[in-house]
Amino acid sequence: MKNIKHYIPSLFLLGLTLVACNEDEFLGEEPLDFFSPSNSFVTFENFESAVFDLYAQFRNLKFAGTNNAQAHLYGTDIFFDARESTSNNRIGDYNVTFNPTSQMPRWHWTRLYKIATSANTIIDRLPDGELNSEQRVSIEAEARFFRALAYRHLAYLFGDVPLLLSEVTSPKTDFTRSPQAEVLSQVAADLSFAADNLPAVADAADGRASDLAAKHLLAETYLSQKNWAEAIAMANTVIDDPATDLMRDRFGSRASEAGDVYYDLFRRGNQNRSSGNTEAIWVAQMEVDVPGGMLIATGRPGNILERQHVPASWTLQDPDGKPAVLGWRSDLNTGGRGVSFLQPTAFFENTLWESDFENDFRNSEFNYIREFRYDDPASAWFDSSAVQYPGPNLLAQAWRWYPWLSKVTTPGRHPDNLYANAELGLLSSAGGSTYADQYYIRLAETYLLRAEAYLGQGDNEKAAADINTVRSRSNASPITAGEVTIDYILDERARELSIEEDRRITLHRLGKLVERVRLFNPHNADEIQDFHSLWPLPASEIEANINATLVQNPGY
Repeated sequence: MKNIKHYIPSLFLLGLTLVACNEDEFLGEEPLDFFSPSNSFVTFENFESAVFDLYAQFRNLKFAGTNNAQAHLYGTDIFFDARESTSNNRIGDYNVTFNPTSQMPRWHWTRLYKIATSANTIIDRLPDGELNSEQRVSIEAEARFFRALAYRHLAYLFGDVPLLLSEVTSPKTDFTRSPQAEVLSQVAADLSFAADNLPAVADAADGRASDLAAKHLLAETYLSQKNWAEAIAMANTVIDDPATDLMRDRFGSRASEAGDVYYDLFRRGNQNRSSGNTEAIWVAQMEVDVPGGMLIATGRPGNILERQHVPASWTLQDPDGKPAVLGWRSDLNTGGRGVSFLQPTAFFENTLWESDFENDFRNSEFNYIREFRYDDPASAWFDSSAVQYPGPNLLAQAWRWYPWLSKVTTPGRHPDNLYANAELGLLSSAGGSTYADQYYIRLAETYLLRAEAYLGQGDNEKAAADINTVRSRSNASPITAGEVTIDYILDERARELSIEEDRRITLHRLGKLVERVRLFNPHNADEIQDFHSLWPLPASEIEANINATLVQNPGY
């Protein structure tokens, strides 16, 4: 007999515990001493708490302290697992990571449907809540914004998926898949409602969704529908808004130090609009030692990009085979508590920058760290280049050091409690989180979305102009209309949005994942198959769905 499970749950409320009881008796009672749907969605504060949980769920999807959260970076055209393990959550092998019984698809499927069904619960409970009309509309706008995000991910990753638009209040075992086009139409409808009813970006609190966040995502959705004119019109509203502009001059907490404006975008305290950043459209809030803030000053519970991406240079030996590095340092030489997992492909490390290697700020010594110097004064090789003079363990295991992106770390600005020796900038072994707020959406991406729409419309001149707006901010050479292709736009997205964007989502959206992995990622090229353009539905979902058929994606 099958063990029937329900993996597309309805979120009743944080902390709600389901207990066995007589159903008729339970339904006839009014709970007074514990939370239930009937008493948890009453006041505006109740509904706002549920909305805040949507923010937390979505942030956890992208920044949880697990390799699963970096699924959209590993195994793409620009990053691979430096250790080249067969780990099923670092995408060392597509056939291990992406099969119907593996952890990765199930981890994302479950969390995405939890977001969608949580949003449904909020929306369905609104008519019975004690809210005025303005409050009701604002709550619905945020809930529909997150429902759109959940189905956006599901549609691009899995293709046709069950489309649930109402609260699920009892076990359900007859799900069927809706066509991807229908799902994306619903995404567009939800984002349209959100765009019309969320606060203006200038009025939204740091971290809260705004009208422009919805319009940016709506422009992207129109691209998937090949609705070029609507995509352009929606991107125009974001780009032309008087509250938005690219940051072109030095600004913020490190502006008086050596660096450039691209470097400033990622320094601690510089991400939010309240700090003067007019480029920020939507920013994930990361608070240290605040309940629910994801970060602590003595460990790494989440946002572990530093740990994942920064190389383990603290392990390097000098050419004599002796220790030559003091340890985990909070600087641009060592970068913090890295472990060498998320390595750039040779394409992203070198080929992508060839035309502007020296002048593009995004490839500057402050943003793409390409040098490491032995920093232990006791070493005979002190202050020598480990790149030029590698030690035996680096020669044997190339993963110990590689060029890396400084946007994942906060040099000199780790929390005080994380320093083992503040004078030397040495961190404790608990390091590895990135102690800065993180972008979900920056205006630079909106320009690249509009360039994509202009390309779809056949207007390469305007597409080139948008790309050049982004490139000129970083002192990169302008391109001509004849150079604009969808692959060039993907290249520019890699230069501008690496680490920030969910690269896999973008490649799935454009149908370019398999092609570009084969072209630019030799570490995964041999095993990736055509059917990996979509993820498999989790086998547990298919088995539990005993009263209807959830058809598996081809190839699995």
